[in-house]
Amino acid sequence: MKLCVFDFDSTLMDGETIDFFAEALGIGPQVAAITERAMAGELDFFESLQERVGLLKGLDFKTVEEISHSLPYMPGAVETIAELKKTGVSVVCFSGGFRTATSYAKDILGYDADFSNALHHKDGKLTGLVGGDMMFNWSKGDMLVRLQDILGVTPEETMVVGDGANDLSMFKYAGTRVAFCAREVLKKEANIIVDNKDLTEILTRMM
Repeated sequence: MKLCVFDFDSTLMDGETIDFFAEALGIGPQVAAITERAMAGELDFFESLQERVGLLKGLDFKTVEEISHSLPYMPGAVETIAELKKTGVSVVCFSGGFRTATSYAKDILGYDADFSNALHHKDGKLTGLVGGDMMFNWSKGDMLVRLQDILGVTPEETMVVGDGANDLSMFKYAGTRVAFCAREVLKKEANIIVDNKDLTEILTRMM
């Protein structure tokens, strides 16, 4: 194995970043319901992302940063990434979430690079707009193929780890496909299934 790509929300981090933002506005259940349907594959990811971010309009960007920097990381994340890197594996994070969280977590968790989305803000508040690398259902698969081409890595040398429907596109291009505490739509395409919130179980299942 030469490349491992992790999802962030509900994979490297225990929860959904956007749901934490919504709680700060008192609309947690409303946004969480949309998130759950999107992760189950019932909604178009791009449309659901736009809808959810639109509901965050007016939230102080300072609050966004504070929440992003205090998220609960998944048990075993640091240890698992460290073990993979010891064997020379490049470890990358792909997230349909936000750079305020993934870039901050990069040095804490130890992965090599992150690709995610950016929340547009103006005058210190969110505008309800979003843009970035991971906006569509197909984004993770598209980015994975680009990375494989740059690094000279084959699908057989690639492992991907995720939990939701927007991870399906990268499953197509990886020999090792881990569904971590995942929705059924992803489990169907996985060859490793971990149902406990402990990422180190991936290491034992690889042996």
